[in-house]
Amino acid sequence: RNEQILTNPNKTLAPNAFAISMTEGWRGEIVHIALTGANGELLRYKMKDPSFNNWYMLAMAVRNNGVSDFPLCNKSFNLSYCGNDL
Repeated sequence: RNEQILTNPNKTLAPNAFAISMTEGWRGEIVHIALTGANGELLRYKMKDPSFNNWYMLAMAVRNNGVSDFPLCNKSFNLSYCGNDL
């Protein structure tokens, strides 16, 4: 269904437009960005998962700790592995 919306929208997209949507998820801020070309075609679509920012914070939290503490810290942050690759 999502593929249908992106490839076959009911309305034409505005040409040379930039749209951004931000909402709060349970891990933090979720961002969607869309960029259209001169003919209204979708040129780029990017999503940012909250875990993208939080991985850096995990690195700060485990700094100067033993390796044995990492699994506990990692699970307490409950970060998305696949969301970091979006």
